[in-house]
Amino acid sequence: MPVNLPTNLLRSFVAIVDTGSMLNASEKVFVTQSALSLQIKRLEELLQQNLFHREGRRLSLTQAGELMLDYARKVLILHDEAVSAITAGHFSGPARIGMVQDFAETLLSGLLAQFAELHPDAQIYSRIAGTAELLAQLERRQLDIVLGFAAANDPNAIAYAAMEWYGKSDLLRQNVLPLAVLEPPCRFREAAIRTLEDAGVPYRITVETPNLTTLRAAVDAGLGITCRTHLFLSEEPLQIEHLAPLPRVSCVLQTASSLDPATARLAQLAREIVVAL
Repeated sequence: MPVNLPTNLLRSFVAIVDTGSMLNASEKVFVTQSALSLQIKRLEELLQQNLFHREGRRLSLTQAGELMLDYARKVLILHDEAVSAITAGHFSGPARIGMVQDFAETLLSGLLAQFAELHPDAQIYSRIAGTAELLAQLERRQLDIVLGFAAANDPNAIAYAAMEWYGKSDLLRQNVLPLAVLEPPCRFREAAIRTLEDAGVPYRITVETPNLTTLRAAVDAGLGITCRTHLFLSEEPLQIEHLAPLPRVSCVLQTASSLDPATARLAQLAREIVVAL
């Protein structure tokens, strides 16, 4: 009897090689590290060959592993082409989208709800984080679509927004300006601090948080002013005449090199909504 190699074992094997570690591969194929180890053990048992040299946590391919990697890639390409051809545009896998917190409130209730109507059988994975983290996950093939912020000259820009100051105007009369910011890395935090330091304005950070909702609550409570875009608050921004204008920021959309039709549609919907914000 011929040996049948399950495609999920082959996909896990390729993921380990491509990501360089069990940890990164487990995030890519959505299984735990222990389950991933068992999958590789099962694949080696089926082939009756060791695919990896194991030196502590370090893995390197054996000669059999090198040979198997080439065939595994070919099998997975043919498998995915077959699924795509047979489903003819029907949704066949999780659409993985990452976005910064500024977009989350609008897109989670609008974009993903609209997408779910178009593709009722869709599986959606959403990740809310900073732009740098999301782009790193896109590079590791853990996400399909990323919506984030970047410099105004970024080639992936789909829209632009002005950075503005937000908060209670009476805070501007304090000798030391109270500042509310997100944790680094954050380009809004960096822009605010750089602008204040360039103007020689004394400040102190009164609120530092990883969460945009907490930042908004702190600003509403008068605990500090902050630097964001018009997506942050519906109130009019502060006008601080003695400070240089804050830089513009671009809204960027980046996707994986290849998307199935449904995920490509999600990316298009995301583009349309962000451009209209």
